[in-house]
Amino acid sequence: MASDKPKLLIVEDDEGLQAQLKWAYEDFDVIIAGDRASAIAALRAEAPPVVTLDLGLPPDPDGTTEGFAVLDEIMELKPDTKVIVASGHGARESALNAIEHGAYDFYQKPVDIEQLGLIVRRALNLHRIEEENRLLASKSGEGNTVLGGLITSAPEMVKVARTIERVANTNVSVMLLGASGTGKELLAKGVHEASGRKNGNFIAINCAAIPENLLESELFGHEKGAFTGAVKTTEGKIELADGGTLFLDEVGDIPLPLQVKLLRFLQERTIERIGGRKSIPVDTRIVCATHQDLESMIADGRFREDLFYRLAEVVVRIPSLAERHGDATLLAKVFLKRFAEEMNPAVTGFAPDALAAIDGWNWPGNVRELENRVKRAVIMADGKLVSAEDLDLGDAEDDAVDVLNLKSAREKSDRKVIRHALARTEGNISSTAKMLGISRPTLYDLLKQYDLQT
Repeated sequence: MASDKPKLLIVEDDEGLQAQLKWAYEDFDVIIAGDRASAIAALRAEAPPVVTLDLGLPPDPDGTTEGFAVLDEIMELKPDTKVIVASGHGARESALNAIEHGAYDFYQKPVDIEQLGLIVRRALNLHRIEEENRLLASKSGEGNTVLGGLITSAPEMVKVARTIERVANTNVSVMLLGASGTGKELLAKGVHEASGRKNGNFIAINCAAIPENLLESELFGHEKGAFTGAVKTTEGKIELADGGTLFLDEVGDIPLPLQVKLLRFLQERTIERIGGRKSIPVDTRIVCATHQDLESMIADGRFREDLFYRLAEVVVRIPSLAERHGDATLLAKVFLKRFAEEMNPAVTGFAPDALAAIDGWNWPGNVRELENRVKRAVIMADGKLVSAEDLDLGDAEDDAVDVLNLKSAREKSDRKVIRHALARTEGNISSTAKMLGISRPTLYDLLKQYDLQT
């Protein structure tokens, strides 16, 4: 019989502390894991809303390497999980680094059970609230969201979302092209959620993050005894995605020998695990992404042309954050609200200089850079308003006008300024007109002239 208690995953290699924590959380359905493999297996099987994670795990109990690897994988597989990290290894530096990697909060060893209990319960409450908000948002259809959960007010991204919605219910493979941090995985999940496979698994693998000698095993799995260390039969990512969607991030980093094997799977829709002889049929939809120029790689012989055409039946190009006018301010406000609730409730918004800096910055790291800067600023802010200094942004340079035609330059400038103003005022016409120094009728005329949406 399933337990009605909320699930709590404790990742800790000290057996004494395992027992102590399990006893302390008798009102939770506690799952214990002592290493990376068992932690990730428990995450997949149980989907706990909250995880406590000791960064010092074997085989690196005196460091944090293994702990951060677990954190990164949790954030990749279940990004809404609230992870609370513990470390005695340079506690503050490790804690801030963990938060940048997506952790919810941190605590220091030796463990204060009462203090940790408060953090765990706060994390659980926040997870429940976020779940309720997501449900309400999906029912109401309100807000600047498209494709289920993509937050944007930029026509460029709305066009991307509409393209994805049109192809989602087909079985064509989709290739997402865009710079790092533009939201490729979020869009890949959008493909999955809008498709008939949404009840199946969404399995993501970052092909650039896994050593070349391990990538084949991660993708195709292996049989027990196939190589040194293969102590049990393990399903690969492709097999786990049966009935669902497989997302191959940074597909351009797949080595040539493995490209051949991936192409064979795409042609035959069967796999063989390493060390196995049995053909296993797999029905999965492929979505892939890369920031690399695959056509140049094909010309250089570093990427197979036949594989490219199998993966790129539909190609979607994702604009950078700098090309999505107004989105930086809109997203910054969303991130600030989320992180303030989690980590610093005293923070209520941005100071004017911060909004100006956000508007003017080029955001080379795209949405990921924006999210990290806002998160760090919320943590470090001393007052109620986040300043430009808290964001650590340099002086933003005005965009150079790349056209000499005055009418075109004026239109381009007007569009940009109006979008920024709408983003700052959250679409309020009266406030936007006041900010721009024009009347409401004039603003309505401009919105109609430039085909801008509030």
